[in-house]
Amino acid sequence: MDGTVLVADDDRTIRTVLTQALTRAGCKVHATSSLTTLMRWVGEGKGDLVISDVIMPDGNGLEMLPKIGQERPGLPVIVISAQNTIMTAIQAAEAEAYDYLPKPFDLPDLMKRAARALETKRRVRPARETVELPGEQDDLPLVGRTPQMQALYRLVARVMNADLPVLITGESGTGKSLIARAIHDFSDRRSLPFVIATASDLEGLDGPSALVARAKGGSILFDEVADLDEEAQARIVRMLDSFGDTAPRVMATSQTDLMGRMEAGQFRQDLFYRLGGVTIAVPSLRERVDDIPLLAEHFLGRCERDGAARRTIAPEAMELIRAYSWPGNVRQLEHTVRRLVVTSPEEVITRIEVEAVLGNQPEIEPLVGGGEGEKLSASVAKHLRRYFDLHGGVLPPPGLYARILREVELPLIEIALDATGGNQAKCADLLGINRNTLRKKITDLDIRVTRRRKLM
Repeated sequence: MDGTVLVADDDRTIRTVLTQALTRAGCKVHATSSLTTLMRWVGEGKGDLVISDVIMPDGNGLEMLPKIGQERPGLPVIVISAQNTIMTAIQAAEAEAYDYLPKPFDLPDLMKRAARALETKRRVRPARETVELPGEQDDLPLVGRTPQMQALYRLVARVMNADLPVLITGESGTGKSLIARAIHDFSDRRSLPFVIATASDLEGLDGPSALVARAKGGSILFDEVADLDEEAQARIVRMLDSFGDTAPRVMATSQTDLMGRMEAGQFRQDLFYRLGGVTIAVPSLRERVDDIPLLAEHFLGRCERDGAARRTIAPEAMELIRAYSWPGNVRQLEHTVRRLVVTSPEEVITRIEVEAVLGNQPEIEPLVGGGEGEKLSASVAKHLRRYFDLHGGVLPPPGLYARILREVELPLIEIALDATGGNQAKCADLLGINRNTLRKKITDLDIRVTRRRKLM
């Protein structure tokens, strides 16, 4: 190891241990019990790596990360904390810490992470909410400020360096394979191959072993795994069972309900449970409407970078785009924006032009979950069975009854309020509950009420 490490911790023993270990490894070390001193060193340009505690006498180490990023872009920060809760790990990931270790930490493990941090500069992301990844030009962007996408980002941050298999679910066009690529490209395996496996890769006696050899300990993605036949699924199971210590990470995507396919005997149960170490559900565009303008602006910028004329979308045209159902999700939105850029004669794309393009788009809702005419109770039962099954024989956390009721109440009240134009008296009558009860539920569920005229 080579470089200068800045250590900030109010525990003298930890400062001493880290100073001795890093010095023996060949590093120069500056240690302090003060965040003020740490920030002064950072501002002076000292240090190639920061190792910092969270709770310090003069501040919070996590709150300093954005300032460190502004003053010294690319300076990696390893966060160590006795507050080893999942929220601390999430906050560290959101603040773009290079790494996070709970106390008490394993010193050899910390030294390995410090060596990696010194060898490779931290990737610096732009301030905008876009993560561009290497790969094909038609990759969908990871763009989104909505709670649904922020929750997805946090989950991806937590599973990036875990060795668990990952199953990524979502409708066609939501960017499932891009999520898989992001997990690989921002993980410890980023320098190793990312292999997208096909059915032909599994054929023959040497097919699975050749696939593993190609991955070289990197990542293997089975895209739309539900489309593989019974023999291919069996080969994957045997391949996973034969993995050794240097096994690649396995990920899979699916736009169909694998639980339903398994219950119908169309997907192997053993493969389902081997792939579902962590399940990441990518939201549809209808579930994150507020991200649509951001995505549209991103695609306009991409078209301009590709040599197309500069275009903007009029506010009334953007409202029409927001209101559309987008059964093809982000992929359909991208194609629509590209078409508007080509066909619009003026710089500003008008509502009439959007109406003309969307009028030729499919209006049908995508098939999700159960079949036509399925009762609500049957759909809920299927969801709950899957919820229990995904806990792998362990009971879910306590308080399930209240959580499930909240999940049902929230959309019911929101849709009823929308149908009655935000009139709480009419909404309470529609639901058959007391107006005071409705008001309390609106407050408890943090529902935003907008009054407007509604012809209903």
